[in-house]
Amino acid sequence: MTRTDLPAVAHMAALVHPAHPEDPAIAAERLALDPAGCFMLDGEAEPLAYLISHRWIDADPPALDTHLRALPPHPDVWYIHDIALLPEARGLGAARAIIAELETLARTHGLHRLALTAVNTSAPFWHRHGFTDAMTPALAERLASYGPDARYMTHDLAAG
Repeated sequence: MTRTDLPAVAHMAALVHPAHPEDPAIAAERLALDPAGCFMLDGEAEPLAYLISHRWIDADPPALDTHLRALPPHPDVWYIHDIALLPEARGLGAARAIIAELETLARTHGLHRLALTAVNTSAPFWHRHGFTDAMTPALAERLASYGPDARYMTHDLAAG
């Protein structure tokens, strides 16, 4: 992903996550802070998907539509902030491929876990990709802005 992709990211985000709007400046900040964790899946005519991820602290997910300002000095997870796949991208194996890429990226940075906040009843999808529920009452309160079905999930890289 590059800065020139950000209008397409904003467009896809509005289509895929209408209940979870974020200022486009959030994606721009994540890209600037950790560009290695930001990806686009290009189609023949236009992008089909994007992923925004970065190094972070386990069990401390950023609130929706919140600037990070900086990455933590001692991260312990690779956090998937946002992923959006247009209908045309589904079934192509993109999620499996990007998770494998993130596993490699995390290990390269000395991290042994991926983390994310699942929304829109996507927890079963993430379960199929090796993520487990890691919710606590404190996290439920923190993730309230994501909706009642929000689940904090992790994927231990040592487990596969």
